[in-house]
Order: sequence, then structure tokens, then C-alpha cells
Amino acid sequence: MLNPNLDDIQLTSEEYERFSRHLILPEIGLEGQKRLKAASVLCVGTGGLGSPLLLYLAAAGIGRIGIVDFDIVDKSNLQRQIIHGQSWVGKPKIESAKYRILEINPNCQVDLYETRLSSENALDIIAPYDVVVDGTDNFPTRYLVNDACVLANKPNVYGSIFRFEGQATVFNYQEGPNYRDLYPEPPPPGLVPSCAEGGVLGVLCGIIGTIQATETVKIITGQGNTLSGRLMLYNALDMSFRELKLRPNPVRPVIESLIDYEEFCGIPEAMAEEAKQQAETPEITVDELKDLLDNSADDILLLDVRNPHEYEIAKIEGAVLVPLSEIEGGPGVEKVRELLNGHKLLVHCKSGARSAKALGFLREAGIEGSNVKGGILAWSREVDASVPQY
Repeated sequence: MLNPNLDDIQLTSEEYERFSRHLILPEIGLEGQKRLKAASVLCVGTGGLGSPLLLYLAAAGIGRIGIVDFDIVDKSNLQRQIIHGQSWVGKPKIESAKYRILEINPNCQVDLYETRLSSENALDIIAPYDVVVDGTDNFPTRYLVNDACVLANKPNVYGSIFRFEGQATVFNYQEGPNYRDLYPEPPPPGLVPSCAEGGVLGVLCGIIGTIQATETVKIITGQGNTLSGRLMLYNALDMSFRELKLRPNPVRPVIESLIDYEEFCGIPEAMAEEAKQQAETPEITVDELKDLLDNSADDILLLDVRNPHEYEIAKIEGAVLVPLSEIEGGPGVEKVRELLNGHKLLVHCKSGARSAKALGFLREAGIEGSNVKGGILAWSREVDASVPQY
């Protein structure tokens, strides 16, 4: 529990009415509501998790909320990032979030940090806040948030989501475990797909984000048992919750300073390898692909390496589906060899990354081809607007 000086914290008549359902809870009452008003919370990210938790923290009466984000609102965000609306598409997420927070609670102080959280700025940004809530979706930033919270001795309310599953816990609280006790080492780059690649059920974000908001309120008011030392796992398809025990690792490395987290997670090496692979892979533009399809379609094998459900959403007429997973596994290589039969091979995916990877596997098997730069998204933007973007 945080221990602010509550002597100077007073509720206005409007706040007594606004928070009346809290005030009549014996576990919160007037003192608990004053604690919420005196508290400061930093939310890293205003995406799927940040959206619901910010809404509920504002509604709960948190006196000061900081938001770190440098992204803009995209239409694809609106399926799950409920703090943003249609009128904010193309505008900064932090501005959209501030507008909604003040609509819910005009008495809240909202601090905006329109920047990427980094080893250079993290400790300064985190310093004024009592609790940090991690709403990020990538490993480098999760390790950064964790290590900064450890160094600054701040509770870190953690959540993550993917497809139909989510998890939540509280790190670095009352001598409990931190993120490095759960994940001592980051996974290899690309092993864990992002939500943009694998998808996510929109309402899942609300469930996990609201749990994070609940844990934050409990830390501030000192009520209940937090998830510190417990990892809560949720499966939306099964509607099941289960729990794993977490303990501090007695031999974990001591966190003494913030490091280069991109390098720690192997990002530069992976990007260099991807750039090398792309440099070695012949490319054609979607305009060149259209010319080839218009004039010599019989001489071309256009291969689509996306997943079958993506193929159902949008397709280029005449493309043959052989998913990357089949090419990686081996059987797909022989299928491509049979289909090729002397044709010129052109490969596409959603944006060009998976098709370049597929061509790398095919090249190892002695099959040469060209990558369609920008994939089906570029085709939709530049050639055929009737093909849906997703």
C-alpha cells in the first residue's frame, strides 16, 4: 500500500456525488477515495490494454495519470482500443486518450509523453509516479519497463494478450518477483507473432486491461490480495482462468542500470538478417506484377504464402495458396516445385516479409523466384482498391 499524506486531500461536493458508490464501500470509503485522488499512475501505451485501463483509472478517481505513446490512431485500432473513436483516426493516441479521460473525470491531471520510452528517458518519466502499468506489446519495452521499475522501486502492473489468451500479474511489489523471473531471456525475434500478425479478440483486451486497472486500484487503496507472485492466465474461448505461482529467482542477475533492450532482444541482428535476405531476393512492384498478369499470365505462377483465412479476406485473382507454414515444414516446397512446371515464380503475402522468408526456404531447395514488394496491401493501395485491406 502506498502511504501518501492525506491531510491536504479533500473531495469537492461534486466528487462526493461522482464517487458515491466507492464511498459507501467499507473497503474504500473516504480514506480510500482520497488515496485514489492523491495517487499518480503512469500508463505505458494507449493500445488494446491501455485503452480500458485508462478509462477505468480515470473513472476510479486517480488524481494524476501519465501516458507514454508516440503512435497515431488507425482504423484497425478501433476494434479493440476503445478509448479512441472514428473522429481521432490519424491523430495522436495520447491526445485522443486525454480527451476521453477528461470527459470521464475532468478533475484528473493528465501528463502526456509523446515519445518512445527508452533507456535514456525511462527513469525520468517514471520518477513522479506511484504505480506503472505496462500496456505494451513488444519484448524490448517490457524488459525496459521492468528494469526501470526495479531501479526506481515502483510496482509494475503487467498484462499481455494474443489471439484469445491473456495474462496478468503485478511485478516488483512488496519484494515479489519481477518480469525477469517470468522470462529470464527474451524469445528469438519473430518466434512470437505480434497481434498484427496473429490477430486478437477485441474484448480480450478489455478483460485483461480491466484486471490491470483493478490491481492498480488495490495497490493504491491497500485492499485485497494483489497478483504479486501469481500469474493469472485467461482463455477466452474456454472462459477459463488458471493461476501459476511466481517466485523471485535467487540467482537472477542484479539489475544495476538500463541497457540497450533492442540489442538484448536480438532485434538489430534479426533486422540485419532480414535486410540481407531481402537484398538477396529479387523484387517486383505491384505495377510490374499487374503488367505481367495482363500480358503473360500463362507464364507465371503467383504464389500466396499467407494463411488460409487471410486468403478468404482478400486475394489477387489467379494466385495459388501455399502457406508459409507448409513451406517451412517441407511439404510445401515440393508442392511449389510441382506447380512451377517451368513457370516464372512470383511470391506475395500481406506486406512482403513472409514472402521474402518463403523465398529463402525455396532458394535453399533450388527454386528461384521474385518477391512482390509490399504484398497484397500494396496491390490494394496502388492497383485494385476493391481488394480489402486488413
